[in-house]
Amino acid sequence: MRLVILEDYDLASEWAAKYIRNRIIQFKPSAERYFTMGLPTGSTPYGCYQKLIEYYRSGDISFKYVKTFNMDEYVGLPRGHPESYHSYMWNNFFKHIDIDPANAHVLDGNVEDLEAECQAYEQKISEAGGIELFVGGIGPDGHIAFNEPGSSLVSRTRVKTLANDTIVANARFFGNDLSKVPTMALTVGVGTVMDAKEVMILITGAHKAFALYKAIEEGVNHMWTVSAFQQHPCTNFICDEDATLELRVKTVKYFKGLMHVHNRLVDPVLSIKDQ
Repeated sequence: MRLVILEDYDLASEWAAKYIRNRIIQFKPSAERYFTMGLPTGSTPYGCYQKLIEYYRSGDISFKYVKTFNMDEYVGLPRGHPESYHSYMWNNFFKHIDIDPANAHVLDGNVEDLEAECQAYEQKISEAGGIELFVGGIGPDGHIAFNEPGSSLVSRTRVKTLANDTIVANARFFGNDLSKVPTMALTVGVGTVMDAKEVMILITGAHKAFALYKAIEEGVNHMWTVSAFQQHPCTNFICDEDATLELRVKTVKYFKGLMHVHNRLVDPVLSIKDQ
């Protein structure tokens, strides 16, 4: 497990984007061999997406042979609704890069048979050869995707009822009107993400500090689903200084002492111009 600590949100976002860029370029994707990613929504990954768009526009990276699978989507919210995760991904990332729309997968929370949609999503991931790199974010209560506290740590893509804390936290996107916030969602399971060859979890801000503490310094606990990734063979936690406020001083010192090793993963930054 790596804990990469950057000074602030912007530097954490840039480090994550450089890492993704290098991983895609090192993979050398082609029409016969796609690089497959899992992707999150929300405020945390926004800066990372902006940097990736910047790299695409400068001609340093292409998403032509990349397939993506998003983590979750609300149930009952029209795809065109400005707060749907489908809208978020297209407006903040997909429409600005060269990804084939057929390769950008987002769960559909408006189908008649939600269970069948979830099973089909797992099948699509399997047919794509599994996820090479799953990028995620977490909530203040340590949930990843919509795997709320108490979720099974071997869960698969399914329909999930949202915790009240999550509904309240998301109310800001719906004019602070709780009655407009969806109460159910489709989400990949903890087990779905654990199956990825590599996981990168972005954690920024002081309001996520206790969740990072639970993820790093305490044991695996289904009440803090992000803690499951202690047991993944290749987990990268990317955070800013504020997110480390609940960690022990010696924990922070230990991982900061490894930054010269971690930075070799993004320095040099690779470019398809050099291939």
